[in-house]
Amino acid sequence: QVQLVESGGGLVQAGGSLRLSCAASGNIFRINDMGWYRQAPGNQRELVASITSVGSTNYADSVEGRFTISRDNAKNTVYLQMNNLKPEDTADYYCNAQITRTRWGAQGEYWGQGTQVTVSS
Repeated sequence: QVQLVESGGGLVQAGGSLRLSCAASGNIFRINDMGWYRQAPGNQRELVASITSVGSTNYADSVEGRFTISRDNAKNTVYLQMNNLKPEDTADYYCNAQITRTRWGAQGEYWGQGTQVTVSS
């Protein structure tokens, strides 16, 4: 029983900022890698940013320097701070987590329900 609940999406003007949050709950022993993906109409789902359990990050070239991924392990939450938003950032954003559910190593991959981000020009 693991759920990822996203929040923070919405409508913003170009150049503005949004912060997405994704909180994991349920049977969680440890959260390993976490990431944010996005999918726009007609496009494939793409990785936006990822972060390991110890804080190592990776970003898509299109968002490098504008987006920042972070996590609060005590709250089982991952964030995506999005600055200088562009219309091409418009998409549904999904969080993803690799979760160890038990001390003996049971693992699973989980997805959030998605949150819409719309950037107007």
